[in-house]
This record gives sequence, C-alpha cells and structure tokens, in this order.
Amino acid sequence: MLIDLDLVESYDYELPRELIANAPVMPKEAARLLVYNRANGEISHLHFGDLAEILPDCAIIFNDTKVIKARIFGHKDSGGKIELLLNSPLGEGKFSVYVRGSVKIGAILEFDKNLKAEILELFDDGLRVARFSQNSHILETHELFKILDEIGHVPLPPYIKRADTKDDESWYQTIFAKNEGAVAAPTASLHFSDEMLADLKAKHDIYYLTLHVGAGTFKPVEVANIKDHKMHGEYYSIPERTAKLLDSEREILGVGTTCTRTIEFYARTHKIGGICELFLHPNNPPIRQNHLLTNFHLPKSTLIMLVASFIGLEKTLELYKIAVEKKYRFYSYGDGMLIL
Repeated sequence: MLIDLDLVESYDYELPRELIANAPVMPKEAARLLVYNRANGEISHLHFGDLAEILPDCAIIFNDTKVIKARIFGHKDSGGKIELLLNSPLGEGKFSVYVRGSVKIGAILEFDKNLKAEILELFDDGLRVARFSQNSHILETHELFKILDEIGHVPLPPYIKRADTKDDESWYQTIFAKNEGAVAAPTASLHFSDEMLADLKAKHDIYYLTLHVGAGTFKPVEVANIKDHKMHGEYYSIPERTAKLLDSEREILGVGTTCTRTIEFYARTHKIGGICELFLHPNNPPIRQNHLLTNFHLPKSTLIMLVASFIGLEKTLELYKIAVEKKYRFYSYGDGMLIL
C-alpha cells in the first residue's frame, strides 16, 4: 500500500474482531503494555504494573473528567421507541445530542422521571440540538446530570457489542474522575488503580487537567483527505498549577489522547480554558508533550492519527501489526502502548 500522510486510507489496518476487548483485565496492572523507545528503536512487551519502574524522569498529566450516564431510552410523543446520547451542553439550556431514530424539529421525546427533550435543530453530521425539561421546568446542566445519574446508562463505545452492566459504572470511570461532563472515558487512565497511582506518586509529580470527552471521539473521518476533516470541539480547563508545568521545560508524559490534545492546544494558544478543536497528525506533530501513554485505536480515526503524529505513520502501522500478531487487546477496555 502506498502511504500518503494526507489520505485517510493510509491509516487503515486489519483487526480481528476477537481482539476488541469487551471488559477490562483485572487486576488493572495486569493489562499488557507495548513500549516503544524512540531513542534506540527498542520495542518491549511489559505490563501496566511495570510502569513506575520504566518511566524516565518526567511529570505525569491525567484527565480528571467524569463520565456521566449519557445514554437514555424513551419514546417519541407519537409512541415510537427512541435512544438519545447526550453530547455536550451548549449554554442557555440547550444541549447537543445524538438520537437513534428519525426525529423532526419540534418533536418531543419522553423518558423516565418525566424527563422530556424537545428537538430544536438538526445538523447534517447527525448532531441535534435539544432542550430538556422536567414537569415544565427547563433544566440547566447540573440538573440534567442529576436526573441522568438516576435513569441513564453508561455510554459504552459503539464497538462494545453488549448492553452496559453495573460493573461498567466503575470499569468505565477513572479512579480520579472529578469533573462531570464526559460521555466517553479517557481510556488510557482506566488502567490505573489506587496502588499504581501511589507507586507513581512516589517517583513522579502528578498533575491534572479536564477535557470533557464528547461522542465525536468515536466519529469516523468521513473525508478522503485528512486536511479536509473538521475536528470536533470539546470543553477543557487547565488548573494554574498544571499551566505552570506546561510553561516550564519539564518533560511530560500525557496519559491518553484527550490529555495530549489539551496539552498541545495550550502550547499553541496559552488559553487555560475553552473549546479544544486541535487535530494532531503527522503534518501537525506535538510541540510540548514528550511521552505518550495510550490505548490502541480504531483504524482511520483521528486517534490513530494522533499516535502517528508522535512516531510517524509507518512506525505506527508497524507497532499495530505487532500488537495484532501478539494478540494485544484493543480499544477502550484493551491494553496500552507507551511511547518514550
């Protein structure tokens, strides 16, 4: 295959269905870790439990967003069943959502706890704008989140072909999740237990930032040339302590692609909050982050393009081929890769 960095097709690879993880490995530190050292080209096959021993001297940054129960099931006012996935707040009591099933502007969707959603706008990319109410009271973000926590479901990624269970409420949440707003987990961070975090803190400084991961993280790149791709936007916030680290020359390990995009967006804008729409790829590589810890990602996705921004496309495809051959587990509940 001719590799062209601008063509989406170049970021494709073959993945046997059985390598897609439907549940995490327990204990968490038993998950496998493919380590690639750029300095000497060495590839190692270790486990997450080895991480504290193999990391160089660097600060570590995690995304402390908290996943909400963003998927709800109900029916139209006409009676047909409906599934809604909350994406993000838009302000003024409006929210962007995805709806499985056809809806029209003005449609009223009804859910448990007398929760209703009125469809206000429709967009060509599948997003809809909705306003939520309960007992005729228009809901603000914190009010809606509280209701979703009672009636909603864990928004498992579309490639996990099963219904969510009670276990997913802890499996699909990091141990340091703090700020509500994500509809997808920062999955590289799912590997960390309290014990692992304590081991890391003994040798490394730990920092946090927040990026509320949206459903767009799973959206395929639907253009032939990645230069034509419009990246989805997600709200982020960087505490002063973390911003000072980013302004320094200290080496940094970013845990996960969401953390990485936030770090790199700040490096380009020096804004500590707002909407991050940064698209990292081989022609737009990182300028601040030194090391990357991440899971294995979907073919032709912006996430595998981000990995390629660190190590190049050919090396990315080579490492993914090795991971498939060695039967690493892929995607959100799967194993991980460390790029040093």
